[in-house]
Amino acid sequence: MTHTLTTRLNDVDIEAVGALIGAIGADPDCASTTWRAEVTWKRAFRSEASIREFAPIPSDEPPALGGDDTAPNPVEQLLAAFGNCLAVGYAALATASDIAIHELSIALEGDLDLHPFLGLKAGHAGFHDIRAAVRLVSDAADAEIEELHDRVTTTSPVGHTLQAAVPVNVHLATK
Repeated sequence: MTHTLTTRLNDVDIEAVGALIGAIGADPDCASTTWRAEVTWKRAFRSEASIREFAPIPSDEPPALGGDDTAPNPVEQLLAAFGNCLAVGYAALATASDIAIHELSIALEGDLDLHPFLGLKAGHAGFHDIRAAVRLVSDAADAEIEELHDRVTTTSPVGHTLQAAVPVNVHLATK
């Protein structure tokens, strides 16, 4: 199917986003979606994620954690996923608000205690804190940028997932 783009801001296909909003407005059940990934172990601490028809996304650990440092590790990928989600939010909501973005970058870092992961003591094995510093360059008024920032940070699906207790069910199949 060929889609002709007639309206773009921030290089976002406004018609496609509008069509999705219209479809969900007409049938709210369309908003419930399921996303998938499949991960295959490749030896040692290397694995790769397959998502839709994209090239596999590799994962490894740095040498200090026993890996070969051939790819980002899972916690780095989680930070990247959050940053990518924020970037999508800025692009989508800025476009919907008729705000042109000239530059956008997001630096993320998180603090993690390796004791629980390594089995050295009980405790929280995940991030204790994640910080994101957003740099957004636009001609829009500061108040518009602040409002955009508030909307993005309160609607990020990855941000919400990180902040909420989400049920996680891991089932084991052997042989």
